[in-house]
Amino acid sequence: MFDYYTSISLISWFALITLCCLVYENDRLSKRKKVTYYIIYLLIFLASLSEWIGVYLSGKEEYPAIFLRLAKCCDYVLTPIAGAALIARMKVKNVWSWVLNVIVVFNTVFQIVSIFTGWMISIDEHNVYLHGPLYIIYTIEYLSILLLVVIQFLNYGKNFRKQNRLSLYMVMIFVLLGIFLQEVISSDNRTAYITLTICAALMFIHSSEFTQQKKDDELLEKKIMIKTDALTGLLSRYAYYKAVKKYDNEMPDTLVAFSIDINGLKMVNDTLGHDAGDELICGAAKCIESVFSEYGSCYRTGGDEFIVFANMNEKEVANSVKDIKQMTKDWKGDEVKDLSLSVGYALLADHKDYSCNDLLKEADRKMYKAKDEFYRKSGMNRRKI
Repeated sequence: MFDYYTSISLISWFALITLCCLVYENDRLSKRKKVTYYIIYLLIFLASLSEWIGVYLSGKEEYPAIFLRLAKCCDYVLTPIAGAALIARMKVKNVWSWVLNVIVVFNTVFQIVSIFTGWMISIDEHNVYLHGPLYIIYTIEYLSILLLVVIQFLNYGKNFRKQNRLSLYMVMIFVLLGIFLQEVISSDNRTAYITLTICAALMFIHSSEFTQQKKDDELLEKKIMIKTDALTGLLSRYAYYKAVKKYDNEMPDTLVAFSIDINGLKMVNDTLGHDAGDELICGAAKCIESVFSEYGSCYRTGGDEFIVFANMNEKEVANSVKDIKQMTKDWKGDEVKDLSLSVGYALLADHKDYSCNDLLKEADRKMYKAKDEFYRKSGMNRRKI
């Protein structure tokens, strides 16, 4: 058993060294987090080493009994600390973390005192250690720590998506199984520290995966923010440039480019304020999206400027222009009561040799023509709007 146990211990220690190398090579981890991992792995190593020394010294009459007492003390002190360190790495701060720390501190003091009192272990005439008269206290502490570990694992799991929790809970069950095999089934089954070592490796993998997942989510959120206009919720100018670049390579035969502009926005800003102007912009965006979203993509490319790329035939274009005029006519805001849009469009079917930019210029030309007509009929001074 001794030779086999030594082999298992050596494998565990080498695995911890390997984990340290993985942490060292991980550029995503801050220096502080790396140090935290190193401390956890060192605690597991020292606890495992203490247990191994205790097993080795037990029954060796040529060694002073104090060495065995010290080894077992280190074992009983470091084992809970190593488990608590793994939990501390999860950064779950609640009343249970405080209780766990209190138990660990009490156990440390109790074990140190037991070196001199024999409360935890007694050593017979053959230098074999046996459980002391107050070993039951350590048993209660040990079970309490395991219960708290389970509670904190469950609390920690709340930070993850549901699909990421199963693996975490399996790690918890795995650790409990290793401890159960050693402490309940047979003390000859020295499975606790190999299990704890594997647990540390699995937790590192789980943490790395979660960190990468968070970075992916943050990147996706940034992409969405870049592609989405913050005020209106339409696609942004950035997304518009990406679309133009895509259409430069290939345009569908049914492509239609719409250029849309709000009439009188400057006057609203100057007389009613920019909040009213924002209401007008949002109202325009809502009308544009309601009419065109089923046909294509809607972009806000400037203060009061909108572009739509849609796949439509001539009849659908005519109907959509009619619909947008009716919708803006019916629109009413809280601060602004009227909304008017100038709409220009160009069909690729009518300009088969046009590039995407050519199509947009044609749509702009028609939009400005419609805007001039609006100013002429309304009698507004264009320079003031």
